[in-house]
Amino acid sequence: MADYAFGNRLCRLRTEAGLSQAQLGEKLGVTNKAISKWENGQTQPGLDAIRKLSEALGVTADALLASDELPQKITRIVITGGPCAGKTTAMSWIQNAFSRMGYMVLFVDETATQLISGGAAPWLSASNRDFQWRLIQLQLDKERAFAEIAATMKADKVLIVCDRAALDNRAYMTDAEFRYVLRQLNTDEVTLRDQYDAVFHLVTAAKGAEAFYTLSNNAARTETPEQAIALDDRIIAAWTGHPHLRLIDNSSDFDEKMRRLIAEILSFLGEPNPLEIERKFLIALPDLKALEKLPHCRRVDIVQTYLICEGDDEEVRIRQRGVDGHYIYFKTRKRHVGGNKRVEVEERLTQDEYLSLLTQADPAYRPIRKQRWCLSENGLYYEIDIYPEWTDQALMEVELRDEHQKITLPEGIRVIREVTGEEAYSNHFLAQIKKAD
Repeated sequence: MADYAFGNRLCRLRTEAGLSQAQLGEKLGVTNKAISKWENGQTQPGLDAIRKLSEALGVTADALLASDELPQKITRIVITGGPCAGKTTAMSWIQNAFSRMGYMVLFVDETATQLISGGAAPWLSASNRDFQWRLIQLQLDKERAFAEIAATMKADKVLIVCDRAALDNRAYMTDAEFRYVLRQLNTDEVTLRDQYDAVFHLVTAAKGAEAFYTLSNNAARTETPEQAIALDDRIIAAWTGHPHLRLIDNSSDFDEKMRRLIAEILSFLGEPNPLEIERKFLIALPDLKALEKLPHCRRVDIVQTYLICEGDDEEVRIRQRGVDGHYIYFKTRKRHVGGNKRVEVEERLTQDEYLSLLTQADPAYRPIRKQRWCLSENGLYYEIDIYPEWTDQALMEVELRDEHQKITLPEGIRVIREVTGEEAYSNHFLAQIKKAD
């Protein structure tokens, strides 16, 4: 198993010592590539190398190997879905699976059910928009409390699981009502949607498992199967645009559906390794007006900047992602490990951290600017990237949970050819060749 904890600690101590990878390698009698492999977790140094590292960095071997210096990792995910999708059972599966893996698992219960069960139902309120505003406000307050409590816990890994979250309520509002709620909360859609680390949507049993659709296991559920399908679609539409949205459909029996959910969460968390598995297609430039009209399609604007990286087997980038002046920021490390697999480690940045890292931009690469259309269809999440300099083609990616997962391409998309693994169609390469031009 890759030791990312040790690698991160080594990188920090080397940086604090003012040494480059090449300089540290020279002190130890190894190459800078060896240092890079230790820092990205690909390999581990032996005992003799640990001793030399300790001397070169001016720390004890215990300090170099200690794990108590690692910051606590708190991850917040959303389990959502249409009526009778299996969320209640999913919570038990998540508790069992991730507690055994050393996670402290916390659950934020569904706020709508809490209010309705307590007699505060939207159909009894004079104004739906004010009910939804108060519901989301309560949801956010509960999540904030859980996060603050999690930060006080003596646990290295905390998983906060939200049983539905803020954007679910978007499905119960008109556009005008939603704009009103955003104003009352003094926020915007991007911030409200993308504050969560990942979203996992369980498709209602009314789609593909009709015999199992029931109202009997939830007193707050009132929808007919037809209404459940329509609501399921609206919830998917509300979350479409999130950088990590995964759909879990009813293409298998229920237990396998739960296992697929756990596998998707494991993949996102990087357990046992943070692998990204995707397929990429060169496609004809789609009709953007047609995409804009699709209910499960959202546009986001992306600016991607590559940072100076000493190791030649990895890339480091920072990304601004959002729309209409509202953005979130990420830093991503990627390393190719063969086939269509890559180790990917991603962390959120504040705006100030993002702006500071821009000073480390690699001058050999231009920033990549693109318009991304996120499309939820066929139980998959597609990302269509439109580059301003391309007039007749685009790239489409779909992330998979395993290499053998079957995919169905979206209707209306004309594939020119698959380009998975072709360096010429990576953002890293496109940024480089444009700089050369």
